[in-house]
Amino acid sequence: MDYYSSQISKLIEELSSLPGIGSKSAQRLAFHILNMPIEYVEKLSSTIVEARKKVTYCKNCFTLTDQEQCPICRNESRDHKTIMVVEDTRDLAAYEKTNKYDGVYHVLHGAISPMLGIGPGDIKLKELMQRLQEDVNEVIIATNSSLEGETTAMYISKLIKPTGIKVTRIASGVPVGGDLEYIDEMTLLRALEGRVEL
Repeated sequence: MDYYSSQISKLIEELSSLPGIGSKSAQRLAFHILNMPIEYVEKLSSTIVEARKKVTYCKNCFTLTDQEQCPICRNESRDHKTIMVVEDTRDLAAYEKTNKYDGVYHVLHGAISPMLGIGPGDIKLKELMQRLQEDVNEVIIATNSSLEGETTAMYISKLIKPTGIKVTRIASGVPVGGDLEYIDEMTLLRALEGRVEL
């Protein structure tokens, strides 16, 4: 039995198709939108359409941007000889929030996953290798510590090592406040391997 009119149901259905939005959240958002003044709804919808039309890949690092080059690639004070490889734009944003990294990035837009049928040709690896023809000193692999992220890191490392460019992998391990007894073996091993001198 339908509780809502077809237009409300359609709005809820569309909102619930977004990642991370379940049916309850979709209902809340739908009713919030329906109670907003019409000019706010028009502004929201036009902003979404405009962003979808204008946002594209940066020609260098392939992050999402509304210009030919993203602000990081345009910034001449950044270290363009150090490239951090990340899986998506959200990972880039997370590193930028630390204010501790002054190099540039390369966004893969995914990770190698044979189970999902995602191979090296399905992510921005060819473009990374083209960038390495320039003057690059180090490639930092900052893919997730999932099986797919580890597979991708190993694959990239094997591709780059013959070029003589330094390849490093971010350390990962025990989160702050984490109890060792609840942490899996792979995480503990990475924490041990990534240890630093105090």
